[in-house]
Amino acid sequence: MAPFVELADVTFGYNASRTILSGITLAVPRGKLVAVMGGSGCGKTTVLRLICGQHKPSLGEVRVGGRSVAAMNREELQAHRRRLGMLFQFGALFTDMTVFDNIAFPMREHTALPEPVIHDMVLMKLNAVGLRGTAELKPSELSGGMARRVALARSIALDPELVLYDEPFAGLDPISLSVVGQLIRKLNDALGMTSILVTHDIQESLKIVDYIYFISEGRVVAEGTPEAIRASSDPFVRQFVDGEIDGPVRFHYPAPPLAAQFGAPVGARH
Repeated sequence: MAPFVELADVTFGYNASRTILSGITLAVPRGKLVAVMGGSGCGKTTVLRLICGQHKPSLGEVRVGGRSVAAMNREELQAHRRRLGMLFQFGALFTDMTVFDNIAFPMREHTALPEPVIHDMVLMKLNAVGLRGTAELKPSELSGGMARRVALARSIALDPELVLYDEPFAGLDPISLSVVGQLIRKLNDALGMTSILVTHDIQESLKIVDYIYFISEGRVVAEGTPEAIRASSDPFVRQFVDGEIDGPVRFHYPAPPLAAQFGAPVGARH
């Protein structure tokens, strides 16, 4: 069976001198929760932007449900995006709306459902994340963990086939982080969704995902199940999993020997 989401030898750059991704290939089976991990600036979020059609690859192909995203016209791309749920980094809730209206927003924008139906659906989504009692609160009245759970409820408002998570654990305390992680896993399974999780949090990801891809310098450098990643002897994987300061990802930015630079004018450093 073909993967539900597939990047096939994808290269992307904003211009000829700045390549972000170089020949990325990854596959996400339907119904699975897959993590894309790596250091800051390695191209993880760019993968999500390619999947939702915000960017088009310079080379290669991005396919969702067997269809090339880059080949979609405007109407097809809008329909494609309606099948997606997105949890943005730090939640990105509308601060001037109540929790209820935040979750109702995509329903009102993209469906013709009557308000009584929207009302009940919103309460169901909030109940799924344990926050039905916050419906009339504003985001400013929520804790960070609660706000992230509301954002999660909004991301599944339209019962999407595919949900993209951009750093869903950023800034959360250990308890909230664990709660959000378990909700992502449970909702993925209960609703039959496919999920792609971009994150730095290796320990939480190992608890909940089915498969992990590691990206470094725009390339997939390692991949495997959580069990395989835990047992891996790959230097990059071990540095990432163990949080080591130095390794394939170097602590020192490339520079001439320190002794050679002592006393040299600033303009002559290189």
